[in-house]
Amino acid sequence: MSNTKNTQESQDSQESRDSRDSPNTSKANDNQSAKSRPSPMEVLRQARGQLAELTGMEAESVSSFEQTEEGWALEVEVLELERVPDTMSLMASYQVELDTEGQLTGYRRVRRYERGRSDARRSGGR
Repeated sequence: MSNTKNTQESQDSQESRDSRDSPNTSKANDNQSAKSRPSPMEVLRQARGQLAELTGMEAESVSSFEQTEEGWALEVEVLELERVPDTMSLMASYQVELDTEGQLTGYRRVRRYERGRSDARRSGGR
């Protein structure tokens, strides 16, 4: 009986070493993680939906989008307060962060403005 147990343990340890040493195994794992990673369009849709669910405000547009080491960073424009005329409605920019799978990990409002107003910031750092 102890002989059978030792044989099984030695097979298990050999399989464990083989899986660590095999380059094909790590390539297969890389391919699986790449396939599970969402496309940029999926990330955009998920970010807009998750932000709307959390804030109760629908995203009107995404003004900035980039992939980071931690996942994704977006700037999303939302309508915060609807007014008449529409050019007086209050808009807001939200900085949204997502992990590599597209799950929202944080957001914050970075700017509030009237829809009809342009940025007061000038290019060139003035």
